Amino acid sequence: EVHFRYVVFHPFLDEILIGQIKSCSQDGVHVSIGFFDDIVIPPESLQQPAKFDEAEQVWVWEYETEEGAHDLYMDIGEEIRFRVVDETFVDTSPTGPSSAEASTSNATEEVQKKEAPYTLV
Repeated sequence: EVHFRYVVFHPFLDEILIGQIKSCSQDGVHVSIGFFDDIVIPPESLQQPAKFDEAEQVWVWEYETEEGAHDLYMDIGEEIRFRVVDETFVDTSPTGPSSAEASTSNATEEVQKKEAPYTLV
């Protein structure tokens, strides 16, 4: 007999969450909310105009004011607010091998294509 509790994390679309910037790449800004790290803000969803600074490896929002343009850097570890616009579910259930030969090649492909089962965008 087993007793357990579990927590289900499922934010609704358009919900605004608070997280910390975990890393930045050409793919966008990767955010963590502590217990969940599979959050990606793609470049097209960032404040515009935005650019990726290769030297610093961070995204920069070019904020325009009456005094001119200011660069606001999205530094790692900074707290940000973001809106959930999409979610992705990937079935990661194990599948049985159809033959010994197929299982060897599938295992190799599976290691290379490892994806998170649930991702927020």
